[in-house]
Amino acid sequence: MTSLKLIAAALTVLILAGCDKDYDDDKTPPPPPPTVVNGSGDLTNAIAQFRTLVGDPLNGTPGQTAGRREINWDGGTPQITNNANFPLDFFNATDAAAPNGRKRGLVYVGANAGLRLDSTSFAEIEPTYADNFKPFSVKKLITSANSNITEIEFRVAGTNTPASVKGFGAVFSDVDLDAYTTIQFYDGAKSLGVFKVPVRSDANGHSFLGVHFPNDKVTRIKITTGNAALAPGVKDISSVGGTKDLVVFDDFFYSEPLAL
Repeated sequence: MTSLKLIAAALTVLILAGCDKDYDDDKTPPPPPPTVVNGSGDLTNAIAQFRTLVGDPLNGTPGQTAGRREINWDGGTPQITNNANFPLDFFNATDAAAPNGRKRGLVYVGANAGLRLDSTSFAEIEPTYADNFKPFSVKKLITSANSNITEIEFRVAGTNTPASVKGFGAVFSDVDLDAYTTIQFYDGAKSLGVFKVPVRSDANGHSFLGVHFPNDKVTRIKITTGNAALAPGVKDISSVGGTKDLVVFDDFFYSEPLAL
């Protein structure tokens, strides 16, 4: 009887071990990581790849549930150009009479809100900037005024309804150092990661970073451009006497904002 009991006990242990193994094998695999697309110099391939990720078509009217949005800033009127008066909700007009082109679901937020749209490569702030910043889509660039931090949230296009996107990318001008220019993505208060923008690699000085999240909702992003804000007398490290890595940005690409 003792031998039979020992055999039974051994079989029980083997069965339980087998059950544990089966349980481990059945665990849900981790979700796929975000897809990062970056490049510098000629951005043609990087932008084409990211457009495919965030989806076609390029939407021009509210009420869409797929596809993507793009912003190139060149439609700003003289009244909001070359000053710090660019409206934070310019590309999410909620007025029914506003043109569809201004209903793209992107708004600027945060303590550092305040934007300068510029057609002079910011030379009116500091003359040496004319040699530093080159537009990607001619002729206007944009950056936060008096800060190197820019924060963005999303809305259903043409409404005040909070929304999320699956991916966001931007073109940057004059990233000289690897350590400072980044995009941080959030789902509410939860950070989805900080991603570095590649340094410039040619005379035009353009860099691109886009990140697509297959399983997360991006409700807010924080863009850090270089390690200082544009200001009179503050020069880029590529200029004589310059000590700061100054960076601005141009075109945006993002998936259609969908209601939370």
